[in-house]
Amino acid sequence: MNADLHCHSCVSDGTLTPEALAQRAKDRGVELWALTDHDEIGGQHRARDAALTLGLPYLTGTEISVSFCGQTVHIVGLGFDPDNEALKRGLAATRGGRRERALEMADSLAKAGIPGSFEGALKYVGNPDLISRTHFARYLVETGVCADTSEVFRRFLTEGKPGFVPHRWAGLRDAVHWITEAGGMAVIAHPARYKFTANEEHALFSEFKSHGGRGVEVITGSHSAAEAVRYAEAALEYGLAASRGSDFHSPDESHTDLGALPELPGNLTPVWEALQDRIQRPA
Repeated sequence: MNADLHCHSCVSDGTLTPEALAQRAKDRGVELWALTDHDEIGGQHRARDAALTLGLPYLTGTEISVSFCGQTVHIVGLGFDPDNEALKRGLAATRGGRRERALEMADSLAKAGIPGSFEGALKYVGNPDLISRTHFARYLVETGVCADTSEVFRRFLTEGKPGFVPHRWAGLRDAVHWITEAGGMAVIAHPARYKFTANEEHALFSEFKSHGGRGVEVITGSHSAAEAVRYAEAALEYGLAASRGSDFHSPDESHTDLGALPELPGNLTPVWEALQDRIQRPA
């Protein structure tokens, strides 16, 4: 199935509306879609309604930031009840502190000779509660400091570089429980992006599963073919279902478009097989 279960709208740090993303997914042959905005589910009803109007089956989604072994890890939630109060409270708490972090980022950039970045980043923010590094990156491209967002993250906003400010996110246990208690499935997002040692990665997968996590992204926009093989093996090793998602943010920035991913290896159990009763289908 051409499922795309990881992308972002202007409700978090994407550039397109939920409705425009639904149309793009449909136009590019996606057969099952989920919008997974960062720490936010405010676009879920819009995305679902647009998808179903287009005849596109839909799964609710979000991507929760968690702290683990001193790094930020992302956990995707799929197929949950978007009106679940505990999930909404948890995400609201996770979003807290982003403004203060953003002001510290701007101060760091100002000391590196780049003034006005907080106000500049705000121009790109659809939801001020979710101001992030991506919004700062777009401002640095707009002002000519960098040629593109890839250069931004080579020179700024990452550990050891101007503009980097760590943030203490939710705990792994909390994120998994918010998702599962709302009826959904928790999935480790793009695991190859984390710079863990082998022991730390084993701890992540083991603890994730012990808390009720059930899936891992194998095919993503940021995984190489070798990394896809590696995490297909991890899915089998840890008994996890496999997910697939482009992590699409913008037509101008994303390397992988909606619907353009390779297929999952045939020896894996796709997450959508376990979520059949959570898929919302056109009438």
